[in-house]
Amino acid sequence: MARVRVHQHVNPLSPYYLQEQEPVDLSALFADPAQPLHLDIGCARGRFILRMAAAQPEWNFLGVEIREPLVEEANRLATEAGLTNLNYVFCNAMLRLRQLLADVPDDVLQVVTIQFPDPWFKKRHAKRRMVNAELVATVVDKIAPGGKIFVQTDIEFLADEMFELFRADKRLSEVGTSTNPFPVKTEREISVEDRALPVYRTLFTRLG
Repeated sequence: MARVRVHQHVNPLSPYYLQEQEPVDLSALFADPAQPLHLDIGCARGRFILRMAAAQPEWNFLGVEIREPLVEEANRLATEAGLTNLNYVFCNAMLRLRQLLADVPDDVLQVVTIQFPDPWFKKRHAKRRMVNAELVATVVDKIAPGGKIFVQTDIEFLADEMFELFRADKRLSEVGTSTNPFPVKTEREISVEDRALPVYRTLFTRLG
């Protein structure tokens, strides 16, 4: 089946994306909701966690994406693959991540990945960038002590901006990394590395 075609960018501040967000119910999404949770924010087509879920059945994987047709396509592929530890949800993470995760039990969220988010290059569009102070606070509030937050992009100024937002939260320790710590790479990551272009990465852990 052909891949769903969508606009590369959607404005997260347009009225459609300002709607309230229902909290996720892990028991409705996963066969074993008590398994540790890996949250991939801005998952696009979701192929990264599709492969991760197949490789690590002892984990649950939740993808969050603002482009609803991609969420529908990704869930169809997860169902076809028989992966009961994988699900995707439509959410404007920039504004509604806290609402989405409100009912996630403490200590379940163990890994968060943010990979190659839209940079919104123009200065007047900077407020549309997904990673902001509220998103960072939500992630750090919800992730379990010892949990890991991995952030990467091929846009240097965006890396600096995102990394500084996480560094400002003193509940985190920056481990840093020059390589992807996971056994799977995103499609964007593979494309960038195939062209011998730099990828800017770092890794944080939540202090106890």
